[in-house]
Amino acid sequence: MKSSPASAAPEPSRPAEPAEEPVTTPGPRPPRPTLRSDLRASVPDGLIALVVTAAVFALLYARIRAKTSSTVSVMPFMADAGGFWMYFLSQAFGWAALLWAWGTVILGLLLSGPRPKRLPLSGPRLERLHRTTSLNTIALIAAHALLFAAELVRHDTARWNSRLWTAFIEAFVPGGYDSGTGQIAMPVGQAALYLAIPLGLLFYVRHRIGPKTWRVLHRFVIVVYILSVWHTLLYGTNVWYDGWFRTSVWLLQLPIAALLLARLLRPARRSEQLSRPGAGTGGAGWRVWSGWSLRLVGRLAVAGVVVATLAVVLSGRDGGRTIPPADTSSTHNHD
Repeated sequence: MKSSPASAAPEPSRPAEPAEEPVTTPGPRPPRPTLRSDLRASVPDGLIALVVTAAVFALLYARIRAKTSSTVSVMPFMADAGGFWMYFLSQAFGWAALLWAWGTVILGLLLSGPRPKRLPLSGPRLERLHRTTSLNTIALIAAHALLFAAELVRHDTARWNSRLWTAFIEAFVPGGYDSGTGQIAMPVGQAALYLAIPLGLLFYVRHRIGPKTWRVLHRFVIVVYILSVWHTLLYGTNVWYDGWFRTSVWLLQLPIAALLLARLLRPARRSEQLSRPGAGTGGAGWRVWSGWSLRLVGRLAVAGVVVATLAVVLSGRDGGRTIPPADTSSTHNHD
């Protein structure tokens, strides 16, 4: 408040006293998020993920029993739903992981880019939800991989130590799975797992590595999602052939591509804007122009992804197979 002229003027009988600084008592700062607090907060979200996983497993199991799943066409020996229930549970965790990864990326793009005027949750709640879904995505991916390894152990006839070693090599070592499409699909999925863990947990040590370093590394989360989708389209027997289910997976990528393009076209930070750089000299000018060129190429690449995804969805040509393969042996041979 401004003081009135009468109170601001000094009295003649005594020297003027300096005006007092307003005393401000800042409110308590919100506690810094920790891994422990976010793990506790992730329990409700994790329970929902388990319910979704159970529902997906029930659907997969019922389709196998009814022999309407394309998995039976790819691997006829898996028509025995009870004998391979662990494999189908691994698939269910994989689909739930992909869904949670999709939601995590959507939340991240909403938080880092231009936000809609009306959102169902406030900014801090959306940020916490983004962190908890990220933690649960890591857990779902890990469960997917562990159940796949357990299935390999379960159907191996060698000694137990040999079974464990073989399953570890095939499920967790890039290049260890040397059968059919898995030669490419398995390393892609393993890369998604091994990148998701550090990129998801770096948030909790960002005060040590610096916020700028953390922001640069955190942008690679989108790479984890791309690898997950690629792994699914390559190796998911549920989307092995052309059809609405495979096309739906492509369709789900449109919101992410559109939000990413909006994030790049309207960045929150001025340093990321695509304003034409001024004339520079020497090494500094070269760095400015190279950064501007990279930002321009990135925007054009994402715009191309949006157009390509639209073309895939509208044409129905989504990379699926059209001819069922010959009967395979009783192995996980995705040929």
